[in-house]
Amino acid sequence: MPTPDEIWQDADLPTRRLAGLALNPAAPPEVLLHLLAQAPLAVRMVLCRDRVLPPAVVDAVITHPDHHTRSFFARNPHADPAQRARLLDDPHWFVRAHLAEGPGLDYDGPPLPDDAVVHMLNSYEQEHLGGSFYRQFSPGLRRSMPTHPDPKVRAWGVGMWTWLPAETRTALLTDPDDEVRSRAQRHLRGEDPVWVESVLPDRPCHGRTDILMQRALSRAVVDAVLTATAGPSDRSMIAGNPTLPPDVVRLLAADPDPEIRAEIAGRTDLDPAELRTLAADPVPDVRRAIARHPDLGPAQRQALATDPDPGVRLAVSVHPAWSEEERAAIGYMVPLDGLFLFCPGPLTPPEPEAVRRDALSGHPMLRRDAARVHTLPADLVARLAADDDLGVRVLLAQNHPDAPAALLLRSFLEYTGHQRDRLLTRPHFPTDGLAVHTDDEDPAVRAMAARDPKVPPAAVERLTRDPDPAVRAAFARHPNLPSSRLAELLDDEELAQHAAANPALPAPAIRALVSACAGSADGE
Repeated sequence: MPTPDEIWQDADLPTRRLAGLALNPAAPPEVLLHLLAQAPLAVRMVLCRDRVLPPAVVDAVITHPDHHTRSFFARNPHADPAQRARLLDDPHWFVRAHLAEGPGLDYDGPPLPDDAVVHMLNSYEQEHLGGSFYRQFSPGLRRSMPTHPDPKVRAWGVGMWTWLPAETRTALLTDPDDEVRSRAQRHLRGEDPVWVESVLPDRPCHGRTDILMQRALSRAVVDAVLTATAGPSDRSMIAGNPTLPPDVVRLLAADPDPEIRAEIAGRTDLDPAELRTLAADPVPDVRRAIARHPDLGPAQRQALATDPDPGVRLAVSVHPAWSEEERAAIGYMVPLDGLFLFCPGPLTPPEPEAVRRDALSGHPMLRRDAARVHTLPADLVARLAADDDLGVRVLLAQNHPDAPAALLLRSFLEYTGHQRDRLLTRPHFPTDGLAVHTDDEDPAVRAMAARDPKVPPAAVERLTRDPDPAVRAAFARHPNLPSSRLAELLDDEELAQHAAANPALPAPAIRALVSACAGSADGE
């Protein structure tokens, strides 16, 4: 089976026109049904994967004879999850596997119905329940998993071990189900330093990283890391471990590690190639890691607050032991070039008092933490939407379901990092007034302006000839595109699919495309 990219690369111009028609919001259900029944696989892929479908078309997809076509709908991020769940007992493993995978790791839409997830846990092969499957769990189901009446669900709930209260852990350790009990006992062993020491790999690997950062460490393991590390990052990995002995916390707070980077940068005895090689090697930041440790004492915090490394000062400045006045006295610098992304809600909602304290803090990094909270109350949303820190504003725009339109637009105009385009999908992103950005120097902003239904026809036509391909594609779909230019673009190798998706496409052109579809099915 070819990949989706390979399917699209093999599509010819007539097929791409039909794919555009499949996405046309003005195409009536009977046209979509015709494409579903007669069009090549590339068209069915786009139709089933990349848009909301009318109920009649969903019915036809669910019973379509081609399992690849059904699998595309199983991953459709625009579909109601209850519609996708109709494929729950599909006869083909390929469809079921893609239903479990869902729209992917970036999906942050509504979850699958709880009963569908429970059914999958009980009946699907384990190899199909990895990857992004967990992204389709509802918050309520996630919270109920450790105490769920279904043992298959409880077995998954054991994975939340570190967040579970003592009474829930005890119940899982004595659970009547063998698999639940076995998984709980494995997690309990991870809290035994002697057992952890016995399974610690002696070479750098994911298993060693997990143990050094999160498991209970024996004194022998800690001493071995301090005297004979297996990898260059071992010291920084144990620096964040909450089981670190107090004397080692004090020791690592004075670690010379960040100075190594400065020393490398200042070397004059190396040729440029050697210097680049050394600078490219990952240098562990021990003091930056230890600066956040909960057991850091006042003397260590004070020393790190005046550390010569700015990353250390920033890390220690958010330590919870500081008062606001003490925090403000630290000479930290907050980076503005970070990645301000969507963050899934935590298993346990944060305490409202702590969120409010962070939102009102003078420290931008704490306000950024508050901006990630999906349940932030309206008064704090309004306050952080006007924050003077770019990170605070963009994180609020990315994460809060009621982020205001003005904030979403401002964030898109000012933020150019990863997940910038996600801002365009937020519920309140505006459309009116965007036409003023059609001549912006940023092509992403020019393309955004195509969302405004009032862009003048002359500007729409001009922008279909823009130097940037994304701008050309966006305006080829604009309903104000003059009909003569729209007809011309249907024969354009690059823009034909976008022109065919234009809701202003005349009925005769739609009929002509549908007629061209007759007999073109690929037989799959």
